[in-house]
Amino acid sequence: MAQQHLDPTDPRSGHVGPPGPTGEALAGHLRSQATEFLRALRRYRDPGGTAAGATAAGAQDPVDAARALRRSVRRISACLHTFRPLLDPDWSESLRPELAWLSGTLGMEHAYESRLERLLLALHRLSGAVFPAQPTGAAVGTAAPPAALPAPDRGTLTVGAAKAGALLDRRLTLARTRAHTTALQALGSSRFHAVADSIAVLASEVPLTRTAVTTDLHPLATAAQERLEAAVTALPLITAGSPYNAEALVHGLSPDPSSPHPQDAPWHQVRLLLRLHRYAREVLDGHNPTVEVRLLTAGQALDRHRDAAEAAADAAAAARTPRIAPATAYALGVLHADQRHEVEAARFAFQQCWQKQTVGT
Repeated sequence: MAQQHLDPTDPRSGHVGPPGPTGEALAGHLRSQATEFLRALRRYRDPGGTAAGATAAGAQDPVDAARALRRSVRRISACLHTFRPLLDPDWSESLRPELAWLSGTLGMEHAYESRLERLLLALHRLSGAVFPAQPTGAAVGTAAPPAALPAPDRGTLTVGAAKAGALLDRRLTLARTRAHTTALQALGSSRFHAVADSIAVLASEVPLTRTAVTTDLHPLATAAQERLEAAVTALPLITAGSPYNAEALVHGLSPDPSSPHPQDAPWHQVRLLLRLHRYAREVLDGHNPTVEVRLLTAGQALDRHRDAAEAAADAAAAARTPRIAPATAYALGVLHADQRHEVEAARFAFQQCWQKQTVGT
């Protein structure tokens, strides 16, 4: 009988295939992200070289630098979460909440700016009313008017839309100004300096465990993917089977208008888990990251979902302002319903994207 030769990469052969990335790759990724953080921090503190001589392009540099700070902070935090068994536990557990605080603080100003732009564009789309130009923010990603809604009374809506837009402008501009002040105070605080010092040390020295340098990263990255897939499986994707699902909207409305929408939390959790999965893939891929169109498209749909849900909540909050005119309240109610339909459209887009088996690069 001829001797059977097993594939050396087959687990049954008893041989180990090509070695996968280990803790050394994780350390290199963390050092790279720490270096990016320090680079962005220098740009933020010294835009255009001097404060007096900053050009128009330099004036935008602090905004870009703040976004770069958040990008690196999110990736460092994701590594501390996904690859926690390979890192010094005391160090990682003390740094993770500080990174979450910093990322959230730096992101609020941009979030309010984008939300205001989204809501004013939606009011214009629904009523035809014209509002003052707002500062340019991120892409809003609004879809077509919801076909499942009855056409609103254009006359009444136009009357209230201008006052509704002015009310939203006052509320969200004030919130954005406060967020800007909070971010400036945070970046000058001792708490931030402690975080920055920890990241500066990380740029040269990563506190790995003793066994990390020989531990394959794939099982931990696979666990992150499995957590994502389990969370997606638990979502009501069948309910999200149409782009503007009026039935899902009606049955999902919260009895308490001041509380979060009851169906949003699982979707927000999937968005977080998808980000952790993407960042884990970046660590595995090293300097040659593979861009999966499916993951990017799914992430964009979940970003739209988050943006529309938060915009709807702001419209509802504005509608509870005491002593506003009925036409203003009506416009805000139509706006709230419109954004909740955008939520359902984003869920449908995610469902369509996630169920596709083909992956592009």
